[in-house]
Amino acid sequence: MRKILCVIDMQNDFITGSLGTKEAVAILPKAKELILSYPDYNIFATRDSHDFDKYLDTQEGKLLPVKHCIKNTWGEKIEDSIQVALRKAQVFDKPTFASLKLLDHLRQISHKEEIEVTFIGLCTDICVISNALLLKAYLPEVPIKVKADCCAGSTPERHKAALETMKSCQILVED
Repeated sequence: MRKILCVIDMQNDFITGSLGTKEAVAILPKAKELILSYPDYNIFATRDSHDFDKYLDTQEGKLLPVKHCIKNTWGEKIEDSIQVALRKAQVFDKPTFASLKLLDHLRQISHKEEIEVTFIGLCTDICVISNALLLKAYLPEVPIKVKADCCAGSTPERHKAALETMKSCQILVED
């Protein structure tokens, strides 16, 4: 079985930038170690990416009026140590919470071979849960895991709540 790692939005703005948290900073060493344990062809990453002039006009921008991950800025870039660990991993830009391109890519792989998918990244309660639940709906027989100690939520409480929700949907949560 091919073991795939999906690294969700490990970007500067979610770590030390406009939406950063101390919990996001704290997961960096473990996340980097886990990424390095996978061959780069089994690693896929996502990157939140918004237009400067249009973000606040989107539904997300109206409900979260904090400009972040603006295209071609420091905040949009994947954090340096994570970027180095990713090596040649394919990165999917996405305008909102989940990446349909990533999910389509995983589906194509699953048609050729059995896969198991593990998610890590930011934020547990927004983008990690969105990608994991959509993948579970898309490929219900594919084993899906989330490494809790390599994820951080927008708050510790929301992180825990997202993990519980994913457990309820038959996503295996590991420390």
